[in-house]
Amino acid sequence: MPTDIQIARAATKLPITDVAQTLQLNADDLIPFGHDKAKVTHAAMSAVQDRPRGNLVLVTAISPTPAGEGKTTTTVGLADGLNRIGKQATVCIREASLGPNFGMKGGAAGGGYAQVVPMEDMNLHFTGDFHAVTSAHNLLAAIVDNHIHWGNQLDIDPRKISWRRVLDVNDRALRDMIAGLGGKPNGHPRETGFDITAASEIMAILCLASDLDDLTARLARIVVAEDFAGNPVTAGQLGADGALTVLLKDALQPNLVQTLENNPALVHGGPFANIAHGCNSLVATRTALHLSDYVITEAGFGADLGAEKFFDIVCRTGGFEPDAVVLVATIRALKMNGGVKLADVGSEDVAAVVAGCANLARHVENLRLYGVPLVVAINHFDGDSEAEVKAVKSFCARHGVSAVVSRHWADGGAGAEDLARAVVDLVEAHDAEFQVLYPSDTPLASKIEAVGKRIYRAESVYLPSAVKKKLARWEELGFGNLPVCLAKTQYSFTADAKLLGAPEGHEIPIRDVRLSAGAGFVVALCGEITTMPGLPRHPAAESIRLEDGEVVGLF
Repeated sequence: MPTDIQIARAATKLPITDVAQTLQLNADDLIPFGHDKAKVTHAAMSAVQDRPRGNLVLVTAISPTPAGEGKTTTTVGLADGLNRIGKQATVCIREASLGPNFGMKGGAAGGGYAQVVPMEDMNLHFTGDFHAVTSAHNLLAAIVDNHIHWGNQLDIDPRKISWRRVLDVNDRALRDMIAGLGGKPNGHPRETGFDITAASEIMAILCLASDLDDLTARLARIVVAEDFAGNPVTAGQLGADGALTVLLKDALQPNLVQTLENNPALVHGGPFANIAHGCNSLVATRTALHLSDYVITEAGFGADLGAEKFFDIVCRTGGFEPDAVVLVATIRALKMNGGVKLADVGSEDVAAVVAGCANLARHVENLRLYGVPLVVAINHFDGDSEAEVKAVKSFCARHGVSAVVSRHWADGGAGAEDLARAVVDLVEAHDAEFQVLYPSDTPLASKIEAVGKRIYRAESVYLPSAVKKKLARWEELGFGNLPVCLAKTQYSFTADAKLLGAPEGHEIPIRDVRLSAGAGFVVALCGEITTMPGLPRHPAAESIRLEDGEVVGLF
């Protein structure tokens, strides 16, 4: 079979104006970026809000493994399958970060015959949204240091500056550093560091803002430091919110592209789910809901990370009530969760599949806490045996959930028609009774414990006294109603990436907490998770190059 990039390059793409017409958008509603991608204007997004709302379907997955789950591939395939059975469906997914693309993944636009194109553009600079976030974030960092240099009228305590800098590259050497060396002309020396752009609060703000006015208001609320009296200092107090909005005004407009089958896809925003809230933008999803019968969106990594944050942060913020959930699993990943090594997942092992289904069952139980009907999608790989597939279906049946084999990777939308019909049946049954995990007025520490114990099944959640003190102070300052965003390893229900399956009785250690007042949540850093990834021993960058003017190595 051809590689992903070969399939993408051979695709017959429609002019982006033709794709827009399927959503009842015209050329005036778009800002074109070439012939095959465009931004949907602020005016167009506002104009469609009076149209009827479609159905919202979330695609999530079991805990990720190196064997692969194919969440984005399933998202795209499902949308193509829905369009094939007569339902107008739009894909809503995140943009790709250069960090993982040049690190471990090598691409993030789906795979096989279930992809979004133009693949090379999506995985590289695309329409510049990531660069806009990076520039806005670092402008604010520069303004903070400049304010101190010119007299520090706000009495900022340099030891309490919480606003770091960002870069859309995996670079472990920048995690912790000293800035301002070289004497008075170079600023005030202090400890700081870099995060990856996907972890920027401004990225989260871009994805949770409802319009330009809300964007500006959220940017103004960003807490960058404390003064010497312990009071928060905001971007608004520094007069930075206007300039940040100017840098982000175009980036707030969603990007319209297409699937291999020429169905519409809105690709916008890119927060990671293991260190941020892990979902595409609220404006893209909301716009698509008023333009489509079905909107298929995804939440990053496993359901314990991505789905929890989609429900408890995004749906709470946007007022969304999802109609159905698709939980993606692969036979290969279930084997790894059942104890099989990666090198051996291609061999039939029904016992290991059944053992690994404990991870699947845990995610099913967790998703049921939110009251949304779900179906399991078995993302089919070549080599999956009939006996292994039957074992998963039987296991799901015993747990009261249906499982559907989907072959979208090999067959595109045609291979996902059965899954599409199953989703339509769920939605048309109208049995969703959506609820969030905790009320907004629950204390912050209790919210963290609720996620740790109910979703991760921890016996205890360790909150150091310094963390408790921060949380109590933020509640005093009026931030107690914010939801929480647990940043932790994506590979396990624990804080130890090596503990696969469905472990119980462990402790979730909270190392630190960060206030994202503009985005509207509190980040809890668990275990050894870092907000600036490092490159692997052999990064994907070593294989990405130009040959005869064309990009190769992005899968």
